[in-house]
Amino acid sequence: MRIRKLFKFENAHIVRNCSSDRCKYSIHGHSYQVELILQANALDNGQMVYDFGLLKGNIKDIIDSFDHAITFWNKDDPEYIKACKTFSARWVSLPVSPSAEQFSRVIFFWASEILKQTQMQNGEQGVSVYSVIVHETATGYAQCFYEDIVNEQMGLLTLNDFEFSDDVKKEWGDPLLFDKLKNGEKFYNPVVDLQVKP
Repeated sequence: MRIRKLFKFENAHIVRNCSSDRCKYSIHGHSYQVELILQANALDNGQMVYDFGLLKGNIKDIIDSFDHAITFWNKDDPEYIKACKTFSARWVSLPVSPSAEQFSRVIFFWASEILKQTQMQNGEQGVSVYSVIVHETATGYAQCFYEDIVNEQMGLLTLNDFEFSDDVKKEWGDPLLFDKLKNGEKFYNPVVDLQVKP
């Protein structure tokens, strides 16, 4: 069974090397919509794949890092990167270009890593990310699946290659969220007092 949770953010970027002159030479922004689709072959004690309320924690925080931020490819011109960091309090550095395609891969990767390190405590079983769809405009989106995450031709993704500004991190529920993720520390879902015994 699959479930879908919708997230939104406003983000600015330049997409270097693309065909459109407007996109590759000028900072511009989009109102993004992200569809995170989870799957499992069993339901938890609440008869859910994964409680939607749990997605309002670490996963929402990490996606919200992009909101009202400028995102750049860490291989871009050092002067441009310096300007982004100097003139924007909220920025995210990616090891790949900030295209819709790469946003979908990055969000899939982050959400998967968080789920892997989360201690489930309400009977959840085998919950994984099935797909991520990133709508860049009303007419265009990119959709990512697991095979796209491990495809080296699309760019390697490792946790150590991402960087967030201090202003981004301080708005997370846990300002050490990404450090804990990189260190392999566990995240804990709440223990549930069952009202109806299965």
